[in-house]
Amino acid sequence: MTLFHFTGIKGSGMSSLAQILHDSSHEVQGSDVEKYFFTEDPLHERGIKVVPFGEENIKPGMTVIAGNAFSDSHPELEKAQELGLEVIRYHEFLGSYMQDYVSVGVTGTHGKTSTTGLLAHVLSGYAPISYLIGDGTGKGVEDAKYFVFEACEYKRHFLAYEPDYLIITNADFDHPDYFKDLEDVLSAFGEMSLQVNKAIIACGDDANLQKIQANVPVVFYGFDDSNDFAAKNIVKNSAGSTFDVFVRNEFYNTFTIPLAGDHAILNALGVIALCQYEGLQVSIIQNRLLTFTGVKRRFTAIEMNNRIIVDDYAHHPTEIKATLQTAKQKYPDREIVVIFQPHTFTRTAALLNEFAESLSPADHVYLCDIFSSAREKTGDLTIEKLVEKVENAKYLSLDNIELLEQHGNAVYLFMGAGDIQKYLNAFKSLLNKHETA
Repeated sequence: MTLFHFTGIKGSGMSSLAQILHDSSHEVQGSDVEKYFFTEDPLHERGIKVVPFGEENIKPGMTVIAGNAFSDSHPELEKAQELGLEVIRYHEFLGSYMQDYVSVGVTGTHGKTSTTGLLAHVLSGYAPISYLIGDGTGKGVEDAKYFVFEACEYKRHFLAYEPDYLIITNADFDHPDYFKDLEDVLSAFGEMSLQVNKAIIACGDDANLQKIQANVPVVFYGFDDSNDFAAKNIVKNSAGSTFDVFVRNEFYNTFTIPLAGDHAILNALGVIALCQYEGLQVSIIQNRLLTFTGVKRRFTAIEMNNRIIVDDYAHHPTEIKATLQTAKQKYPDREIVVIFQPHTFTRTAALLNEFAESLSPADHVYLCDIFSSAREKTGDLTIEKLVEKVENAKYLSLDNIELLEQHGNAVYLFMGAGDIQKYLNAFKSLLNKHETA
């Protein structure tokens, strides 16, 4: 039996793929930095071996799956080449793996992970499925009919995939370290659309997606009446949203989701459209939507000392706006306190004014130092530039975390794609210490 070694196994997609292969009776191990990431928890739960990076990890007979954050000069990958081992990049392996299933990809600048998680939850009430979600969650089922996966547009990696279906949530300018501008982003989605085999389900409210050219039917969803699937008669409350769905202007059925925010309705609408296209019974779709509890780090809320503390992955202005809207719907009577850690210097610099605008509706804003990633270690920009642009914003570090205590029974939104959890955990520790004092 082949032993799969994952170089960079704690990456969100890598962790998910390792889980899928393990569940499908393959032998799996991996390596990464020793720093803790939440994506490693499911690996440990399965007993998957995780070791620190080192060329001594690479042995004859292995197949090495390489994370995209690491260059060919990584010591493990150089050792694999020296031994003549097969080295496959993550996205290339995934493209090959999905060919044995009815494959459903979910892409878009925002909302991929939440939509993939919701789709996997709904479809699993209908047929056996395997899935790969970008929050580090994966599951492999040997007799699966469907393979549901998140398709990331970064560096056009998703062009390794030729899915049967593709849901596209939106198209926005992001990853300025790779994409030149919005047109470059749209060209990538355009290329991807030409590789779909059965149908594309796209958000028609996004003007950029109206330009899609494809060789298969394109089904649009959204709030506007012009969409093939339209949500109408929407009723929102702190518990979620209820809405009617019309298919080409004919009433289809009523659905309820235990999620807040317009983006959650749109995500659900994309899933409903795909499931209707595949012939699922309405009752299955309705019941599965009702029992979806969300994915990791997407408005994950706990209550402590009468405060609501939220962990959220939002790291782009559009996502920040959606998270704030969710908070206001769920907790209309509480103040909103944002603690935001920008992710990458290039994104922060390219979207500086947009970040300032998206943060402004919050009652209080705290900004942490810019997080440098594996792909971008340093930059000239400092967080002070963003602090200056946001009214009443303050700089936050672990040394002045006690500033947050003054806001009482507010909603605290800890947002970011880096290590924002260290600030969240420091605040929780502070509250615990005062509670037991």
